[in-house]
Amino acid sequence: MSIETIKVPDIGGAEGVDVIELCVAVGDQVNVEDSLVVLESDKALMEVPSPLAGKVISVSLSEGGTVSEGDVILELEVVAESADTPTPTPVADEPVLAASNEAPAAAQTSLEAPAENNNETITVPDIGGAEGVDVIELCVAVGDTVSEGDSLIVLETDKASMEIPSPYSGEVLAISLAEGDQVAEGDTILQLALAAGVAVVAEKPVASEASAAVKKTSAVTATAPTPPRSTKVTQAVVDKSKSASFYAGPAVRKLARELGVDLDKVAGSGPRGRIIKEDVQSFVKSALASDEKTAGGSGIPAVPAIDFSKFGEVAIEPLSKMHKLTIVNMQRSWLNVPHVTQFDEADISDLEAFRSELKKEAESRGVKLTPLPFLLKICAMALREHPKFNASLHADGEHMVFKNYIHIGMAVDTPAGLVVPVIRDVDKKSLWELGAEIAELGNKAKKRKLMPADMQGACFTISSLGNIGGSGFTPIVNAPEVAILGVSKMAVQPVWDGSEFLPRKMLPLSLSYDHRAVNGADAGRFFTFLISLLSDVRRLIL
Repeated sequence: MSIETIKVPDIGGAEGVDVIELCVAVGDQVNVEDSLVVLESDKALMEVPSPLAGKVISVSLSEGGTVSEGDVILELEVVAESADTPTPTPVADEPVLAASNEAPAAAQTSLEAPAENNNETITVPDIGGAEGVDVIELCVAVGDTVSEGDSLIVLETDKASMEIPSPYSGEVLAISLAEGDQVAEGDTILQLALAAGVAVVAEKPVASEASAAVKKTSAVTATAPTPPRSTKVTQAVVDKSKSASFYAGPAVRKLARELGVDLDKVAGSGPRGRIIKEDVQSFVKSALASDEKTAGGSGIPAVPAIDFSKFGEVAIEPLSKMHKLTIVNMQRSWLNVPHVTQFDEADISDLEAFRSELKKEAESRGVKLTPLPFLLKICAMALREHPKFNASLHADGEHMVFKNYIHIGMAVDTPAGLVVPVIRDVDKKSLWELGAEIAELGNKAKKRKLMPADMQGACFTISSLGNIGGSGFTPIVNAPEVAILGVSKMAVQPVWDGSEFLPRKMLPLSLSYDHRAVNGADAGRFFTFLISLLSDVRRLIL
C-alpha cells in the first residue's frame, strides 16, 4: 500500500475557485472516477473525480474555501496493483504503510507516519485560550521546505494577528487547514518530514510565544522587550500598519480592497482604535445610504425592501453562486450596453425538408441533427461577411477589436442555471461535427462537467427558446460581444406567394446589438443576409 496525494487538476486557469461540496470524508472508500469535491467558478460547476481507488485518510479542503490548480484535495491510501510488487523503501517525502508483522510499529494514518520516517504533526500552540481563531493566510504549501522559525500560518483574533512559526526544519507533507477555517489550541496544522538530524523535543518552544502574542492586545504599539520569536509575531502586525495612520489586520485590509474602501476614512472601534470588519461594513452601508439620499450618486433608485410574509405564507431560499453571478452580469450588460433589438422571420421550410432527408444518415453517424448546427453554420458565414458583428469595443473606448476567428456561444438551460458553452472555429467545421459537439457540450453542461475554458472566447451568442415556446423575446447582449441572436418557436403560417397562400414553416428571430458598435443599417444588412441563408441553405456552398 502507498499514500497518494490527490491535487486539483487543470481547471482552465481559474483562480480562487470555490469549494461548494465535499463528496467524501476521512475513512471513505472511493473508486476511480468517484467525485471527490464539487467546485464552482464564476461560470460553471464542476466535479473533480478521483484518479485512483483507495481509502481517504485525510482531507485538506473544507466547504466554503477556495482552490486553484495544484492545491491538495486529500490523501488516499492506495492498494498496490500486484501482491508481488515490492514495497518501496520509506522516505521522508513518500510515507509508506508497513504491512509486515516484523515491523516495530505499523503506520496508522497519514497523520501518524512511520517512526523511521521521522515525521511530526505540528499543531496550534497555546493561543491564550482563544476559540474559533480565523486562519487568514497559509504561508506554506505541500512540498515546501521550511526552516525552524519560518511562518506556517497567520491567525487573527478580534484583537491581534499572529504568525505561527515552525518549531522544526523539514518538508511539508500534508496541510490540514485552509484559509477561512477556524482553529483552536491543539488543532492539527500540517505534517512535517523532519530534516536529517532534527530531534523532537518534549516541549515545543512555540507554544508560549504564540500565547504571548494573543494575550498582548496592544501588539501594534507595544515597545516592551519580547522573546525573539514573539517579536516576529508582533512585528508582522507593525509592518502592515507602518504606511498608514490606522491599524487594521490583513483580513480587514483584504475586505477593504474588495469593497473599494479607503481605510483612512474609516473610524476604528477595536482596541486602541483598531479597524475591524464591522467598521468597514458600517462605512459601506453609510455610504450607500448617503448616495440614495443625494441627488446624482449612482442615479438608480433602490428597490424598496418589502416584507412579503405579511400578505401570506412565504419560503425563502438562497440563490446559488451561479444565479447571483448571472444577475450581476446581466445587470452590468443592460446598464452599460445601449440595446437595440430587431425582429424578423425566416422561412425554413426547405431547410427542414433537407434536414428530414438527412435523418437516416444522422442516425447512422450517431449524431442528432437539430436546427442548431444549421444556425451555427449560417451565423458563422454571416459574421465572416459582416465583420462589425465579429468585433468588440476596446476597453479604452477609442478602438474596435476585429477578430479573425469565429467562436459562437450557445445558451444552455441546466438545473444549476443558465450556462453558455462556446463552440470554437464554427466556420471550419461540418454540420456533422457541429451536431456532435453540441450534444457533447450540452451533456457536459447538464452534468456540471464544463470547465471555465469551455465558456470563454465567444464572438457571438445564440439563445434559443424554440423547444420551450414563445413568438419572440429581447435577448440581452453578452458583453463584450456586440450582438446576440434570439430564436423562438417555429410555427406554420400562411404565406402569399403571389397567387395563393401556402403553409410555410416560419422561424421568429430577434437580433439584439450594441448600438455603440453597430448601427441600424449594419444590423439590417446582417439580418437580411442571415435570413436569406436560412431560407435557402444551398447558399452555404457559395
